[in-house]
Amino acid sequence: MTTNTILLLLLSLLIAGGLSFFQYYYKAKTKSKLNLVLAFLRFLSIFGILLLLINPIMTRKTLETIKTPLPVVVDNSSSIADLKSKETALELYKKLSQNKELQEKFDLQSYQFDSEFQQSEEFDFKGTQTNLDEVAKSLKSIYKNTTFPTVLITDGNQTSGNDYVYSFDANNKVYPLVVGDTTKFLDLKVSQLNVNKYAFQKNKFPVEVFLNYSGNKNVTADFRISQGNSVLSKQTVSFSQSKKSVILNVLLPADKVGIQVFKATISSNQKEKNTYNNTKNFAVEVIDQKTNIAIVSAINHPDLGALKRAIETNVQRKVSVLKPNLINLLQDYNILILYQPTNEFKSVFEKNKVAGINTFIITGNSTDFNFLNQQQNNLVFKMSSQKEDYLAEFNSQFTLFAMDNLGFENFPPLQNPFGTITTNGTVSTLLSSKIRNIATNSPLLAFAENQGKRSAFLLGENSWKWRIQFHLDHQSFGKYDVFVDKIIQFLASNDSKKSLAVNHESFYNSGEAIEITASYFNKNYEFDEKARLTISVTNIKTKQTKNYDLLKGNNSFKVNLDGLSAGGYNFSVKELNSKTSYSGHFEILDFNIEKQFVNPDVEKLNQLATQTQGKIYYPNQVNVLIKSLLEDENYKAIQKEILTKTPLIDWVWLLILIAITLTSEWFVRKYNGML
Repeated sequence: MTTNTILLLLLSLLIAGGLSFFQYYYKAKTKSKLNLVLAFLRFLSIFGILLLLINPIMTRKTLETIKTPLPVVVDNSSSIADLKSKETALELYKKLSQNKELQEKFDLQSYQFDSEFQQSEEFDFKGTQTNLDEVAKSLKSIYKNTTFPTVLITDGNQTSGNDYVYSFDANNKVYPLVVGDTTKFLDLKVSQLNVNKYAFQKNKFPVEVFLNYSGNKNVTADFRISQGNSVLSKQTVSFSQSKKSVILNVLLPADKVGIQVFKATISSNQKEKNTYNNTKNFAVEVIDQKTNIAIVSAINHPDLGALKRAIETNVQRKVSVLKPNLINLLQDYNILILYQPTNEFKSVFEKNKVAGINTFIITGNSTDFNFLNQQQNNLVFKMSSQKEDYLAEFNSQFTLFAMDNLGFENFPPLQNPFGTITTNGTVSTLLSSKIRNIATNSPLLAFAENQGKRSAFLLGENSWKWRIQFHLDHQSFGKYDVFVDKIIQFLASNDSKKSLAVNHESFYNSGEAIEITASYFNKNYEFDEKARLTISVTNIKTKQTKNYDLLKGNNSFKVNLDGLSAGGYNFSVKELNSKTSYSGHFEILDFNIEKQFVNPDVEKLNQLATQTQGKIYYPNQVNVLIKSLLEDENYKAIQKEILTKTPLIDWVWLLILIAITLTSEWFVRKYNGML
């Protein structure tokens, strides 16, 4: 408080005392106790009002003790229970959290983690994933710019997230308390299995398997992959003290269409503590990509044989060469290759207007271009009777599908009547034509898509020479045949826009997040936020059905189906307003990643302790850990002096006191007839 304020307060005392004395004593006829009470009340009122006018700043000092935080983090995953360490973990937690000396020195905070990190003092050890990386991130966020120790009660076996060794702050010590039997047992394990989600029917798909061994003996084991009661692959593998892991690559046949579930198993005549990790289920969705293609031609030409051979190098393609008058049911084919169409093709074009099959039109010297102008409107032909040789020029800006330049500029010319060809609408050109070195600005190989129907045009005959030339240059037809297959693949795909689009996996591992997303579009193909989507999920074996609502997110609706047991499920997503629906299927594979462990990961936890200048401890050393924490001089409580400055005008009680004194004075004067 300043000197001026003190002088003003003294002056206020004098003024308040003087006015009270003047009114109740100086002019008073009698100096009774009543006058003394009234003078005192008047003194308090005046002095209080003057105090408010002066409004001095009141300063208050308080002391606050800030303890170092000590997070005690408990692994709540099911692997603790599987390693029969549940009671040990709870006992260790109680010893730490209930220790009076630790409570005096530290601000103890209890946390648990599995797939997520949260504050808790109760643990059930039922978590399906272990993410120690999440612990590191959360502690950094909670105790930012703070030096503190961390006690980690865990087995160190992580199943998700980044490597936790280098995730923790190196300046804050971590003390892992290792739970679980550290005795080394003989254990064979299918540790990892890599396989593509999809395979094509009648092909073989690769499977990469990582096998691990823990033990000191020389062991021979049998590894097999089976489907149902059928063993698809079997081989013998050997392990030793120096050979702890084996990588196997297996090719499996994709014979059946749909989701195929397989089992990878390793076994030996040795007794193991944990046999759950000897088996791993996996699934592959086999797709039938069989495409029936009709090459329709009224003439014989070497191009026909070259096209058939190039297309059928993909075993999923089947080609039939037909005359225009012999093709009956267009629905038997996925693609029509119309070779040099003339008026004889009239019935084929008319039938295809109904069938809507994608077409690949190849022209040449025998083509009736007037007829072709009448049957399609993507290209307009104004041709003469003079023959011309056209060279190819590759368009690097082509984006409909990925295509490398095979050296088209060096291929022999294609022959077609001379004339002008103009595009009409959206036509993408992969190869443009040149006459000698002069660009014609006309397409040679082009693609179009109108109202969901796709078309391709090769404007010249003798493409068989291209295939031969490529073989002469590269001693292989491979890349050229892939080029032809990409054309067929473009024509075989119809990406028609659907009002209800649903995204889901074909199979999930039990314990993983099972999330299905959907988008609903109105007739203008705009995302409809007002859509009402529901999903019905039925277990194929038990026939039990569960219904869920899909919740709106950012430009999609989603539902989480966690908690479903292993097995096959059919589901149907329905939009309630339009009754639009989508049906699908998925499999949940029986796999619990938390049951894969035999021992705690002592090596990793020791790395973590070393990285943070901490130390690893075992359950029988918990008292040593407590003593170490108590004796560590780096973690002292900090005492802060807090100065609080408050203006007197903020004191509500002073206003109330002034009001009480003025009211009391008025009532006393009124009661005694002094008004």
